[in-house]
Amino acid sequence: MKLLPATGRRATQKVVIGDNDGVITCFGIKKGEAVPVFKTLPGQKIARLELGGALGTPQEKIFVATGSEVKGFTKRGKQFLSFETNLTESIKAMHISGSDLFLCASYIYNHYCDCKDQHYYLSGDKINDIICLPVEKFSFITPILACQDRFLRVLQGSDLKYEVEIPGPPSILALNGGNGGHSGEELLYGTSDGKLGLIPITGTSLVHKWELSNEKKRGGILCIDSFDILGDGVKDLLLGRDDGMVEVYSFDSTGEPTLRYEQSSSESVTSIQGGCVGKDGFDEILTSTYSGWVMGLTTEPIHKEAGSGEELKISPEMQSKIASLRTELDQLQFKVLQERDKYQQSAQSSTAISAVPVFSVNDKFTLNSDDASYSLILEVQMAIDNVLVQSDVPVDLLDVDKNSAVVSFSRCDTESNGNFLLATYRCQANTTRLELKIRSIEGQYGTMQAYITPRIQPKTCQVRQYQIKPLSLHQRTHTIDPGRPMNTLTLTGQFSFAEVHSWVVFCLPEVPEKTPVGDSISFYFKNTFLDTQLECTYRKGEGFFKSENISTISILKDVLSKEATKRKVNLNISYDINEESVSHTLRMIHPKLEYQLLLAKKVQLIDALKELQVHEGNTDFLIPEYRSILEEADKLLEEYKKQPAHLERLYGLSKGSQRSLPWGHYQSFPAGQLCVYYFSANTIPSRHISTRLFSGMITDLFIDKFKFKGTNVKTKVPLLLEILDNYDQNSLISFFDAA
Repeated sequence: MKLLPATGRRATQKVVIGDNDGVITCFGIKKGEAVPVFKTLPGQKIARLELGGALGTPQEKIFVATGSEVKGFTKRGKQFLSFETNLTESIKAMHISGSDLFLCASYIYNHYCDCKDQHYYLSGDKINDIICLPVEKFSFITPILACQDRFLRVLQGSDLKYEVEIPGPPSILALNGGNGGHSGEELLYGTSDGKLGLIPITGTSLVHKWELSNEKKRGGILCIDSFDILGDGVKDLLLGRDDGMVEVYSFDSTGEPTLRYEQSSSESVTSIQGGCVGKDGFDEILTSTYSGWVMGLTTEPIHKEAGSGEELKISPEMQSKIASLRTELDQLQFKVLQERDKYQQSAQSSTAISAVPVFSVNDKFTLNSDDASYSLILEVQMAIDNVLVQSDVPVDLLDVDKNSAVVSFSRCDTESNGNFLLATYRCQANTTRLELKIRSIEGQYGTMQAYITPRIQPKTCQVRQYQIKPLSLHQRTHTIDPGRPMNTLTLTGQFSFAEVHSWVVFCLPEVPEKTPVGDSISFYFKNTFLDTQLECTYRKGEGFFKSENISTISILKDVLSKEATKRKVNLNISYDINEESVSHTLRMIHPKLEYQLLLAKKVQLIDALKELQVHEGNTDFLIPEYRSILEEADKLLEEYKKQPAHLERLYGLSKGSQRSLPWGHYQSFPAGQLCVYYFSANTIPSRHISTRLFSGMITDLFIDKFKFKGTNVKTKVPLLLEILDNYDQNSLISFFDAA
């Protein structure tokens, strides 16, 4: 959605929108009513809509990207361009600058000038957006690609000039102030995990001018605009997020952004623009949402106050508007009844044909580095009736504050059908967006499926699949600490570069599915739960995997050998274990474990302290530590609620799923419930790739350390649990060394 430039000094602006049905709609607002200017016929889904025109003139020509074609329209709706590109994929991103056209598919960038091919670039990861620095301020063209691997790639012609690393996967790019600032080089970026930053994109020092982290855990940024909505002469920053949040930031004297206004809606904001649309003299923030709503936030006062004994009269204009809305509502209700009767009659006919309704689902499955959990966001253009979540791998479903759906769990028969989770979310009326939080266990991998059923007739649903990968808690990074004690896994054999890359894609998230260009590649990862690191370097016939966490190496060894066996590839596997790595990993776990133990201890004391407070009438007699616990009780309980089963994950006792215990007793465990098993020496089952019983970090580490030495230490696990019950870092490290 874009706003066309105003034609007069005080004229309101027209709105132009491209939708999923391939329709371009242009309209204006007159006396509070939408007045159409033009509307095109349906066609292929419109991926991008941009405004363009000759440099130095009003940018009022409309360009849309549909499939691999670019079309151009005048502000009156007359088509003047139909350009079929040579791209084999659909266009995902587009930028217009004068006669220059910049297009991106998933991995490919193309530059056209007057519809003639000029430059081409193949990116190493998916391209999410493209922008170009203003040509008016530079003597050369500088395209910037926003890539999924957390890089901004700056191009010169068909070559990569340099890369700029940012703290999250970029989803949108924009020029600061709409023109790049005074220098023209200032670039704003928004990430899919909700971060926002400003960076000068040329020069010798590519240092962020400022960066806003997503402390409030809000949605990813989908759209950015610069507009002086506060009327202080300085352009403000307008943001739209995928959780429906609209934010306005102003800038202080130091150039730092400050949140001035926020507005929440129930749908993701796909476009945001500042301008004057509804009434002369009053600026607005115009937004469009995924399901097709267009909403305006105006600076016009809409509330009137009356003094004592005075009456407020509704203006004739408002009375007319209310009457018009009532009439329109009555007409719509009558039309719905007519269509419903018509459908019932045709359904009873002997020649009735039932057609499955078509609907689109906007979904996102991403890893949150803050709490090592996955967010699954499902959005439909119509109200959701229910969502069924099924998983063949143990996962925990966590509470989400924004989620008002009612969840119910079904008992799973893991032995017969392999299900570890069956949960149904029943949504309230008019819910079009549902957010779920999932916590996985490394080493346990498989598929999670979501069956989405909207409130339409006849009943139909769509299925979306999400892969839970063996090293699901690892996140891509670009730098690692070379000074850590590393364990090395080496693979050699008759396998191709594409084959070993497909194995890495299977094991780790955020790896591009396309085989990298060149003879070899290196990827770096960080475990979001433990902060351990992993380095993957591989080429044809060789693969090297390094990590200070032995469990990471063990999972890779098991999974890679299994995948190679499936493809009948003969692998030679060798490993080099660094003894210091175990104590190093335990020291990295220590602060997290100590914090969780202290948090659990404080939460256990809250009820008793509250009883004392009621009985004594005050808390003056309590020591400062206990008074602090009472003062922060709500905060502590909220934090404890948000991160259930942390201790189990660290200890090795994650029981967030219902599962059959193969050595005898069957029991059902609700998600997040703290459960402890006690084993006798002869009842601990062996750990297989698909059923890693000791899924927590410390227990895995203990088993894996001695597995590489060829020693079975399963009989010592109960002793390890006893040490963890009376946790002391030195005692734990001594036990690992002595065992």
